[in-house]
Amino acid sequence: MMATGKDGDVEQVAAQQRKIQQETDRRDASKPAEPEQEGAVQAGERKQPEPPLPQQHLVKPGLESDLKPRPQFEAPGYKGSGKLADMAAIITGGDSGIGRAVAVLFAREGADVAIVYLNEHSDAEETRQHVEREGRRCLLIPGDVKDAAFCRDAVERTVREFGKLDVLVNNAAFQEHADGLADLTEEHFDQTLRTNVYGYFHMAKAALPHLNNGASIINTGSETGLFGSAKLLDYSATKGAIHAFTKALASNLVSRGIRVNAVAPGPVWTPLNPADRPADEVAQFGASTDMKRPAQPEEISPAYVFLASPVCSSFITGVVLPVMGGVTGGQ
Repeated sequence: MMATGKDGDVEQVAAQQRKIQQETDRRDASKPAEPEQEGAVQAGERKQPEPPLPQQHLVKPGLESDLKPRPQFEAPGYKGSGKLADMAAIITGGDSGIGRAVAVLFAREGADVAIVYLNEHSDAEETRQHVEREGRRCLLIPGDVKDAAFCRDAVERTVREFGKLDVLVNNAAFQEHADGLADLTEEHFDQTLRTNVYGYFHMAKAALPHLNNGASIINTGSETGLFGSAKLLDYSATKGAIHAFTKALASNLVSRGIRVNAVAPGPVWTPLNPADRPADEVAQFGASTDMKRPAQPEEISPAYVFLASPVCSSFITGVVLPVMGGVTGGQ
């Protein structure tokens, strides 16, 4: 007896499948070979640096002024439209890298900005000059976010200077690779955990009494918090914790109208990685992304504007926004 199914004779169905397969095979055979993509993908308004990058290894905490080529952070094609008009923001790790790029765009959108940083005074001063060039005030606050008392003082100084606080960007981070778990000392693990997790906790706790309805907290996560990274065991763990902290705090604060979100970048050309990786690895940094290059800070910073601005994201909280140069990034 011939087997039948809902769609009729099963042999007929199999024949239809083979027919479709044969048609597809014929199309594939007649296609000319697609040329391989040469070089990195450039999808923005200006060409960005791509691997191979100059071999270099920076001394921690790493100065942006020592990085070659200098990171692109000014986003000359980005036009401000008052999305953050008359707001006040704190950005930790705002002296360089993503933090500097965010500071410039926040100022371009009308916000005054306090920059919290460790001891990279020359980088911080350069960031201040760019913020002031955008017509806004900039307060520089050096110190260690691992210290809860310092974080409280930084927030109080910002509120005294600007009269309020509307946006906290937690961005300061420590990263140093270890080949395996046996190489990861307790001192190393503690430095990463206390900077990347406790620092966010201390700053959020200090800022919270000053945040009102419409305010926001934006945490810098990472693709490593989504996928892990073999030689960044501690860093990946802290970024995963940051993602979870973001979602939990968003739920905790939603009734107060305070939004909490995170940005999860892939590889970005900042002092963080050249101050971690061996010089020869830096040359190919970002080459494994789908776009075959690292992001420049100016390609990440608009995501922070979007999440900070009530006119853009008033109905968005508890998200981890990936900006990774592809589907899975590429550390």
